[in-house]
Amino acid sequence: MKLETWKRSLENYKEDSMSLKYFTLEEFDSPDSPGSGKHMKKEFLEMIDLARGLAGIPFKINSGFRTREHNSIVGGRIGSSHLAGCAADISCTNSGNRALIIKSLIDAGFTRLGIASSFIHVDNDITKEDAIWLY
Repeated sequence: MKLETWKRSLENYKEDSMSLKYFTLEEFDSPDSPGSGKHMKKEFLEMIDLARGLAGIPFKINSGFRTREHNSIVGGRIGSSHLAGCAADISCTNSGNRALIIKSLIDAGFTRLGIASSFIHVDNDITKEDAIWLY
């Protein structure tokens, strides 16, 4: 489906509900807090759902929302965007899928990406500068 069509469908989401085509909130739960995916920011979820549709391949979420405790356990940064519910790490281990995922994230409007050999970090944290980095 074309980017313009997806953007129009996003505009039709009801403000008081979360309607995702490709994800459930549980996929974004912190492992130590079932149901915590509800703390994800709506705009982030809409953008990543759009990106998933544009990519045409499944996104496996390794990490979404994180509690402070879990963030500490996994070595996350103090002030991590995961704590604010506006970040996710998407599993990715081959270059073909990595290219599709990165392109779809950029097309969906993301401007903050971290690229590792086994995952892609994406966030839309407005308190941080646009950036693309390597792990």
